[in-house]
Amino acid sequence: MDNRREEIMKRRKRRRLIRRIQRDLVLLGMLLVLVGIIWLIKLAVVSIIHHVHKETAVEETVAIETVEFPTEETIESETEIIEEEPIGKAASEDAALFYEGYRISDTGSRTYIDAAEDEMNSSYAILINLETGDVVAQKEPDTIISPASMTKILTLLTASDYITDLDDTIVMNEEIPNYVYVHDCSAVGFMPGDRLTIEDLLYGTILPSGADAALALADYVAGSQEEFVKLMNAKVKELGLSQTAHFDNCTGIYSETNKCTVGDMAMILKAAMERDICRQVLSAHSYTTSSTPDHPEGITISNWFLRRIEDKETGGEVIGAKTGFVVQSGSCAASYFKNAKGTPYICVTGNAHSSWRCIYDHVYIYSTYATD
Repeated sequence: MDNRREEIMKRRKRRRLIRRIQRDLVLLGMLLVLVGIIWLIKLAVVSIIHHVHKETAVEETVAIETVEFPTEETIESETEIIEEEPIGKAASEDAALFYEGYRISDTGSRTYIDAAEDEMNSSYAILINLETGDVVAQKEPDTIISPASMTKILTLLTASDYITDLDDTIVMNEEIPNYVYVHDCSAVGFMPGDRLTIEDLLYGTILPSGADAALALADYVAGSQEEFVKLMNAKVKELGLSQTAHFDNCTGIYSETNKCTVGDMAMILKAAMERDICRQVLSAHSYTTSSTPDHPEGITISNWFLRRIEDKETGGEVIGAKTGFVVQSGSCAASYFKNAKGTPYICVTGNAHSSWRCIYDHVYIYSTYATD
């Protein structure tokens, strides 16, 4: 009886175990089915996303392929191309008064200046009526001379072709003051490290005849004096003066190849007075530079030719000027003048024995010959 009971209990345990295993297998199967369904759903989603991306990419490719990019002609016709014009090229108020071009008229009516030395000391001179281009008076006008610091008129004119912002700045380097010292040049007095505006350099080049300003201006425009001189000679050629005029520096220090006639310099001054910024600089009696560490209130500079001639009896007004001096050509000057009738003239002289004598030579020439 007991054995049978044990047997029955064993069979019951086996059945319970079998049912448990069957139940677990069913649960496992259901779990596997569920996992499979989730996996299939995931695959489906990935496939759909991939398909959508593929179609989008195709559409974008087609769109890119069908875009019509504007041609050069389209750009030129549909857009306005704005180029920054150098402010130095703006015409002055006097430009309309001058005859066109830079050829000096030879009408055969030139007057040779044959004055006593106490009236006219300069060895070379020319006076040109800017309305007609006629040479009114002359003295050895075709002789090649060293223009000395009158060279800086060309420096100013050349730089004006490339300047677009007078407030732009440059830092004075150490080489320039050294160059000025070695060559015994006149200078504004700028020091290495001074931050200066381009306007400072323009006025500094002309009013005190500052070689430091002229060299810094050359560096700003062309990167070096050597490259800037190439631009200067290109300007000379543009004016039609290259047969007799040639320059090899921007400061006017003496050199056999830094040369021109007084007639050449007259045409260079004419071209400069036709530019508004050049006229302003050449006509300024004084100017104060930007503040620097050594000069917190700036450096006040003057055009002493204009300040010394303004009260002299010229018969009109000397409006702009630039002087020069080297031993080889003495004191020289180029000036722009209007007589009482408003007629514009340019006078250039060379080889006076002093700066004051040079001024009085201009007074004599204007008062004697610039009367019409």
